[in-house]
Amino acid sequence: MVDKHFTFEKLLVYNKAKDYVLFVYGLLKLFPLEERYAICDQLRRASVSIVSNIAEGTCRTSEKEKCHYLDIAYGSLMETYSQLDIAATLHYISDAHLEEAKTRATEILRLLAGLKKSYSVCEHNCQN
Repeated sequence: MVDKHFTFEKLLVYNKAKDYVLFVYGLLKLFPLEERYAICDQLRRASVSIVSNIAEGTCRTSEKEKCHYLDIAYGSLMETYSQLDIAATLHYISDAHLEEAKTRATEILRLLAGLKKSYSVCEHNCQN
């Protein structure tokens, strides 16, 4: 029996975003101790926000709300990547790690755009 409330777990975008969280958490182990309560906390919150907003958005009843939460997920993904870019500039992570983050983020962006497009209201009212 499939529980209709947890259908987001079957979405490729949800699972790719969840993998991205695990990737980010792995990178945080490379950061210096003094960053544990600064950029690391912000990266944890931003990366988890991607997944959380996909889950929350797909469970909303109106297409407009669905689009809104997917837009928040998009913003959280951009926030996460920009913070990783800063981390690479500070030499906390390698350029190869940053490139991997960008590759993964690009795939999630593509999947988010596809999901948004599947909601008819997004095709007419949402930009991304």
